[in-house]
Amino acid sequence: MASHFTTLNNGQIIPAIGLGTWQSKPNEVARAVEHALKAGYRHIDCAWAYGNEKEVGEGLRASGVPREEVFITSKLWGTYHKRVEECLDQTLANLGTTYLDLYLVHWPIAMNPNGNHPVMPMRPNGNRDIDESWDIRDTWKGMEAMVKKGKVKSIGASNFSQTVLDKILPTAEIIPAVNQLEIHLYNPQLELLDYLKSKKIVPQAYSPLGSTNSPLLTDESATEIAKKHGLKSTSDVLLGYLLAKDIIVLPKSVTPSRIESNLTGALEAYSVLTPEDIKVLDGVAAGGKQKRFIMPPWGIDLGFDNWPLLKQSEQ
Repeated sequence: MASHFTTLNNGQIIPAIGLGTWQSKPNEVARAVEHALKAGYRHIDCAWAYGNEKEVGEGLRASGVPREEVFITSKLWGTYHKRVEECLDQTLANLGTTYLDLYLVHWPIAMNPNGNHPVMPMRPNGNRDIDESWDIRDTWKGMEAMVKKGKVKSIGASNFSQTVLDKILPTAEIIPAVNQLEIHLYNPQLELLDYLKSKKIVPQAYSPLGSTNSPLLTDESATEIAKKHGLKSTSDVLLGYLLAKDIIVLPKSVTPSRIESNLTGALEAYSVLTPEDIKVLDGVAAGGKQKRFIMPPWGIDLGFDNWPLLKQSEQ
């Protein structure tokens, strides 16, 4: 099964369908990665904070697919914004590779590197221990240094609003290749997508099917379009819709049959969806179904629409 491809702003080719590994348990993720690669995937999305990169590496090796044929992404965690290379080196060691195809800043938020926890340091009042004095532009300089060292081929953003991107772009030597965001039928972020297009930054969608027991999977508009085209499931439409908008999709699953159907179904839907279908789907959220599923209690305004700011102590 050949995948669909997109070209990044530096000319690098990236498969437009990748396997997400967030919340995949260590004892499941190795088998999921192995199966995905054997089924035709060539893009695996990882992160230091997921805590399962060693097992992802086991799956990569078990698949028998050569490293150079797989596009591997990982992400810099908030406690390492001052130590980009240190975080990257841990990821490379865990995955068992000498380079990444793409390295992202996981969230535009630096946390106390000397706090009371390596992943989620907390303050005595129960709030996340954020280093509000740190300048995200300095994080980006650290990312650029990894490209210059040859440890990563491309760098990008994750969970960056236009506000944050506007802060780093004027001084950036390397424009982010991608911005990985929560994008799906109920959170289409249409204005942000237009902005990214104007800056030649490719959008990536995490949670493209929503969350566990997602209402997206029973959405009437998407289900009707799936039936109209004789597609096997509503999820095919949810993924194909994003592909049709030039968005890279990163569905997560550890179930072999679902891993396969996410790939084949997305490609099938992409091939049959019409401009009229896309217009209908673009209007679903605005019709009263706008919903984010991923809103960590950072306690600071990230600059996103439809993300009500609550102080951490309120949550």
